Amino acid sequence: MADSNFIDYVKIFCRSGNGGNGSMHLRREKYIAKGGPDGGDGGRGGHIILKGNRQLWTLIHLKYQKHQKAEDGEGGGGQLRHGREGKDIILQVPLGTVAKDAETGQVLCEVMEDGQEIILCRGGRGGKGNDFFKSATNQTPRFAQEGEPGVEGWYILELKVLADVGLVGFPNAGKSTLLSVVSAAKPKIANYPFTTLEPNLGIVSYYDDKSFVMADIPGIIEGAHEGKGIGLRFLRHIERNSTLLFMVPSDSKDIAGEYRILLNELKLYNPELLDKPRILAITKSDMLDDELKAEIRRHLPRKIPTLFICSLSGEGLRELKDIIWQTLNKPFNA
Repeated sequence: MADSNFIDYVKIFCRSGNGGNGSMHLRREKYIAKGGPDGGDGGRGGHIILKGNRQLWTLIHLKYQKHQKAEDGEGGGGQLRHGREGKDIILQVPLGTVAKDAETGQVLCEVMEDGQEIILCRGGRGGKGNDFFKSATNQTPRFAQEGEPGVEGWYILELKVLADVGLVGFPNAGKSTLLSVVSAAKPKIANYPFTTLEPNLGIVSYYDDKSFVMADIPGIIEGAHEGKGIGLRFLRHIERNSTLLFMVPSDSKDIAGEYRILLNELKLYNPELLDKPRILAITKSDMLDDELKAEIRRHLPRKIPTLFICSLSGEGLRELKDIIWQTLNKPFNA
């Protein structure tokens, strides 16, 4: 994974700018003996802002820019001159990025929309000049306010892939093959476990120029929620999928058992995942006759849509698209 361009986790240090100090200044001009206070306010320190960008799909651009420091605000001056605000730093991030406090693990914000801007580190406010403090009882204040310090700390940015449909299955279940057939995505395909080492996204065309996004999530194995295999690295991507398509190959020794294991892994990782709509597809079904399909169907769950597909022959793919589209456009009551 060292040479992979898919980076979905970075830890960065951020420091927002300090606010500029207010000015303590008294107006002094020829023929004006007591001009009074005219100190301006200090400028705000620069923010560090996360901005959603739908053109990005990885955090690799931040991997080598781990220290982000915004500009300090400028101090105020005489003649009511206000200090310039510090320049903000805008960090472009892919949609589905979650920001956490690295020390406490607290979720601070989530970027979900293109162009959405969220302040991660707020710049310090500028101090008020002495002109701000003048009053009827204190017409010549000889003090000004200092600017507030900025905020600094370590933050974790995690990417959770946004997709309409997430493919869930053990290694070699046929997820990558399905994605390559129904979309223009070209995931790596081979006959050995963990061929897919990073999530792949594909846009699946439907009728009348309609489409939906499908995500191939790297294979889960039993115990993935405890860190076995590579499932723990990518289980979080399933959280952002609207519908889950479970895929079990027809040559499995226990199709219903594999489905239950997959379901249990998701439950142990995050019970809320079971609230998502589910579809079960039996892959590689070209080797099954109608009698075998009927026998297998007897042992499958009845509360969710179930169908037999073969990505290579195209069997069941049109029906699969129909079921996915219907599921995406109606509430889940199973």
